[in-house]
Amino acid sequence: GTCAGAILLAQEISEGRHEGQPHLGLMDITVRRNAFGRQLDSFEAPVAVSGIPGLPLNAVFIRAPVIERVGPAVVVLGRLADGRIVAAQQGRLLATVFHPELTGDDRMHRFFLAL
Repeated sequence: GTCAGAILLAQEISEGRHEGQPHLGLMDITVRRNAFGRQLDSFEAPVAVSGIPGLPLNAVFIRAPVIERVGPAVVVLGRLADGRIVAAQQGRLLATVFHPELTGDDRMHRFFLAL
């Protein structure tokens, strides 16, 4: 799941969840919606992702959530320089809080397809 998809996959949504808002709850993670601010606070940052060789990905964050907690079966794949979790995997499920589809780099998609 990408961005809002990560929210849908999360077992817990710590802030910003509306009563009755559907989510799948398939990954043992907690996410916080709009963790980086509003649309004007959108940004790009390099993110090294475990399992993806080469230079860090240029990650695009648009009103992005953040992964605040991961369970024991979840592998953290990527963090920002300040340590915040931005990519995680649980089995064949993948959550990113950034938008890999908005760049010309297809490595994140290839990683997902290889799961």
